[in-house]
Amino acid sequence: MKISDVLRSKGTDVVTVAPESTVGELLALLAEHRIGAVVVSAGEGSVDGIVSERDVVRRLHSDGLAVLEGPVSAIMTAEVHTCGEHDDVRELAGEMTDRRIRHVPVVRDGKLVAIVSIGDIVKQRIRDLAAERDQLEAYITQ
Repeated sequence: MKISDVLRSKGTDVVTVAPESTVGELLALLAEHRIGAVVVSAGEGSVDGIVSERDVVRRLHSDGLAVLEGPVSAIMTAEVHTCGEHDDVRELAGEMTDRRIRHVPVVRDGKLVAIVSIGDIVKQRIRDLAAERDQLEAYITQ
């Protein structure tokens, strides 16, 4: 199974935030879209970083409320692990587990096209297993 299979079910909508946006603005985006992470992009499909709720919480703990007025670029992860639409889902799931990351931007020709979460991958795997079970049950009852 490929990442493109996950995207067919999930869709390709991606919420991004500019590096100079404030952490407070980031929190508003996360709440509005009910998501846990946002790709940081200066525009034109670039992936300049990624920032999650955990990043905010950790910086609030270490730096206090002042972090809310600071730029997203100050708390984002700049070295972003990305994948392509033709990458294998099981391999990506293993990499996400090993790297302890929950969100991976999907790129085509170096440009952002989507994002997948570990939850998206688990949902797709459950769908695949259910379809396989249904096929086996149909075969057995023939």
